Amino acid sequence: MPSGNQSEDILAEVLDEHSILTLRELCLACNLSAEQVLAMVEQGVIDAQEEGTGLRFSGICVRRVRRVYRLERDLGVNHAGAALALELLDEIEQLRARVRRLERR
Repeated sequence: MPSGNQSEDILAEVLDEHSILTLRELCLACNLSAEQVLAMVEQGVIDAQEEGTGLRFSGICVRRVRRVYRLERDLGVNHAGAALALELLDEIEQLRARVRRLERR
């Protein structure tokens, strides 16, 4: 049953970490322009694969783009700073997961 809200439909797909999105779908899911998303690709914030006639993004990019946008909006961080912050946040998440696994032993 279509919801009439394409952004909500896309978000439901993103719950699957193996989802692949077009540039348009990523822009809709993140409420950003193509230029903003492409700038993040150029800065290395997110990865894109060229496929056929356009770019394709993994579902993980939605979370990364939203985080970058929040960092830029709330803290005034530029794309390069946001990319570094994302790397550090990812590393923290990995370390926390490792600690949880070790604590369960």
